[in-house]
Amino acid sequence: MTHPTLRTRICELFGIEHPIVQTGMGWVAGPRLAAATSNAGGLGILASGTMDFAQLRDAITETKQRTSKPFGVNLRADAPDARERIDLLIREQVKVASFALAPKQDLIARLKDAGVVVVPSIGAKRHAEKVAQWGVDAVVVQGGEGGGHTGPVPTTLLLPQVVDTVDIPVIAAGGFFDGRGLVAALAYGASGIAMGTRFLLTRDSTVPDDVKQIYLGKAVTDTVVTTQVDGVPHRVLRSELVERLEHTGPVTSLPRAIRNALEFKKLSGTPWRDIVQEGLAMKRAQELSWSQVVMAANTPMLLKAAMVDGRPDLGVMSSGQVVGVIDDLPTVAQLVQRIVDEAESTLKRLGAS
Repeated sequence: MTHPTLRTRICELFGIEHPIVQTGMGWVAGPRLAAATSNAGGLGILASGTMDFAQLRDAITETKQRTSKPFGVNLRADAPDARERIDLLIREQVKVASFALAPKQDLIARLKDAGVVVVPSIGAKRHAEKVAQWGVDAVVVQGGEGGGHTGPVPTTLLLPQVVDTVDIPVIAAGGFFDGRGLVAALAYGASGIAMGTRFLLTRDSTVPDDVKQIYLGKAVTDTVVTTQVDGVPHRVLRSELVERLEHTGPVTSLPRAIRNALEFKKLSGTPWRDIVQEGLAMKRAQELSWSQVVMAANTPMLLKAAMVDGRPDLGVMSSGQVVGVIDDLPTVAQLVQRIVDEAESTLKRLGAS
């Protein structure tokens, strides 16, 4: 029987057994990984940002075929078809809608009225205050150690700030990989942990094995936060390509970004009208310059090159600093059970009743 301390508010909110969430990583968090996480008792989340509408519909169908347990879908609040995607989640009775950027209040209300749990990710105390006022059900708080888009404040400072500010469940992200971390997050007042890099490095992840081995060979100092991928701070593995990007000026970086954006348009079939609308929405929501908007369009293809095509020499690899303390590739079921067992052992050692 699971230790009662590990039955937290998000277990009830999401309908899951363990307070462990797998984040929605583009090109990584597909039906296989999300379903494996949900089947293991956590919350698996599909990443829809790199999917067109039809692909998302098919991914939800496949995930439902792989698991009967609750799962979520990560959405882009600034996507031109965000409303259509939200309606799809409602029709398909998806349990959780997660967002990297907070959706508008009317979208939050639409989801909540339909019984979908709304969980945005935030990287600052003021953002948590705002979305809590808007009525979201929980927040993922990602500290600066986390992979992908990240902020400057470490989890150990950001997490207690947010926990002391909002009354909704808080999920801690950035630097978590084991049961000790789960207990530490609970001690801060969080209701669970969310992990990306740790789930990427499992046998259920579809990332090519050669790329996983590159991750396993890295130390905690082998990541870098760069703005040269998409114009905003992005934590990735150090590589020759990233080093070249770091020394690239706008004269060469913008043409490269445009080429990759055109390739993503071809791959996804996204109409020009939607691309322009998405760029305008991104510019307003994130207060980006036009050059940053163009660079943001560069991101999907750079990530796909490594995460799908197995060509890290041509792409970038998002990663949290936690990569340096991961040295194996368990199945998701093994990973989740290990974390729960370690958490229970830690609680016992600390004398928790």
